[in-house]
Amino acid sequence: MPFFALLDGPLPVGISMWKTTQPWWEFVLRGLLVYGFLLVTLRLTGKRQVGQLAPFDLVLLLVLSNAVQNSMNAGDNTVAAGFILVATLLAVNGSMGWLTWRSKRAEIFLEGRPQILVHNGVMDEVILASERITQHELMASVRQAGITDLADVRVAILENNGRINVIARERVAP
Repeated sequence: MPFFALLDGPLPVGISMWKTTQPWWEFVLRGLLVYGFLLVTLRLTGKRQVGQLAPFDLVLLLVLSNAVQNSMNAGDNTVAAGFILVATLLAVNGSMGWLTWRSKRAEIFLEGRPQILVHNGVMDEVILASERITQHELMASVRQAGITDLADVRVAILENNGRINVIARERVAP
């Protein structure tokens, strides 16, 4: 009896974890669609969501992963389906990394540009609002840089990874 004949009837113990209910390419397509959707939606939510996880942000990411699970695996919980999805997600993520490394346009489109939040002690409230960063969060980053007064900030930059880098003004000795 050929091995594949076993797959037509009831499956012996251990075989069922490998026989997928959908064709392999459907898992690849579902994984790509979900990855693209999450990439776009997380990009639209701003840099703060990526770099500075508040407890509710972490909960959101955990719930998102659970919410998209069934849309990727179509209810198929076999090991084979999991392997296909993992390989697909790792491949597309690696491709995005390579693409942003090779193309400045792709990098700007996918990751955005650093934003100047403070320039010579003057806070840009429009950018703070568009990136949904509170003055409290900005001042926490300023204090973390060892500066107590916003007037002493030469520049505060919201980087693509969500981190706020603060550079102090140089003091002239009296």
